[in-house]
Amino acid sequence: MGAALAVMIFTGCAAKKTTTNSSKPGTNESAEADKLLYERAISDLQHNRFELARLSMQTLINTYPDSEYLAKAKLAIADSYFKEGGTTGLTQAVAEYQDFITFFPFLDEASYAQMQIGMAHYRRMEKSDRDRSEALEAEAALQTFLQKYPQTELTPRAEQRLREVQEVLADGDFRIASFYYIRRMDKASAPRLLDLVNRYPLFSAADRANWMLASIYERNAHTDVASSYYTRLVKEYPLSPLAAEAKGKLVKFGAPVPQPDPTALARMQKEQQIPRGRPGFLKRPGELLKSGPDVSTAARVGTPTLTPQAEDATDTLSPGAGLSVVAAGGGSGGNDGRGTGAYVQTVSPGASDPPAGTSGSAANSGPTAGSNVPPTADASAQDQSAQGGQAATSTNAGQNANGNADPPSQASQGTSQGESSSKKKKSKKQVQLQPQ
Repeated sequence: MGAALAVMIFTGCAAKKTTTNSSKPGTNESAEADKLLYERAISDLQHNRFELARLSMQTLINTYPDSEYLAKAKLAIADSYFKEGGTTGLTQAVAEYQDFITFFPFLDEASYAQMQIGMAHYRRMEKSDRDRSEALEAEAALQTFLQKYPQTELTPRAEQRLREVQEVLADGDFRIASFYYIRRMDKASAPRLLDLVNRYPLFSAADRANWMLASIYERNAHTDVASSYYTRLVKEYPLSPLAAEAKGKLVKFGAPVPQPDPTALARMQKEQQIPRGRPGFLKRPGELLKSGPDVSTAARVGTPTLTPQAEDATDTLSPGAGLSVVAAGGGSGGNDGRGTGAYVQTVSPGASDPPAGTSGSAANSGPTAGSNVPPTADASAQDQSAQGGQAATSTNAGQNANGNADPPSQASQGTSQGESSSKKKKSKKQVQLQPQ
């Protein structure tokens, strides 16, 4: 009897325990299914199973729209595309990060999403002498991040990436400007140098750009504007190898030699103390095959430019009648170091194109209307030679028309001979048709 009672008690306890354990997992599974999906997706993402991770995240978003893991799942989908990489993956990552910012703009992760947008374009950025569309997109995204989220833990990294992107953009402009500068094509070189020195002061070759721009104005006899750029070089780039020569130019022009700016001097001193790794002899062939740009020369200190491209208040090409120096807003360049200029060449409506031999002289004719910059001596001499050449051409044309100068060309001779032979044939026919 006692044995039977003991068996019954043991059986009842086991049944109760089984019932309790079976009901508890069902409740937990229902309450934490979204968490299980999220953890499973994160595990797949860590093991590079991107498709499975995105499938679990999308299931979570569609099945549990009120889940606390909804924003995290949306961000994890973007991260999966970013980590997968490639052209398609990074393009899709940018779209997903933008969607996250649209739906969750006030979360702390929105700053991370904006930073990742800039990094996606940064990873697709090409060398400075190639397509620069991705570099421009990266610059705009990083500028947006620094303007919207200036006080985050990602801010120092974003500033450095922006300095590297702007180094690539400035290097591309500098290469083109140098190409025209060497060939003394000042009208093509000067506008690019103007935009470069005003927009990217942290560029590694900004001192050379200021020197080249001052040289362009100096050889076109605009010493006042040239002095402003020599002054900027001495003041903002005091440790440059060109600073001593710039001081000599200022002394030659009779302009005051400024003192170095303390902030610029401290920045350049810090830059010189930062070690910069350069590829060795064995690594250089690999650098040639690399599609990404070399950013080892980018600045490490200083605030990058936060002004977008469309809103940059740089000097523009203003309409005029020839070679002139025009500052921002249409005024003439000043001596404050910030007034900039540009060469402009305009053609009046209805005017014919100048001859190929006198195109340079026509471009260097008198000053712009309303400009107080006098024309150079070279421009006047070239203008006079151009007028003399045009007069000689018109005189020769008139003499040829009167038959008193050079003999006509072979084409004109052939035409006149053809006309005379046809007239002879016509007169001969008329003679034959006359009655005798």
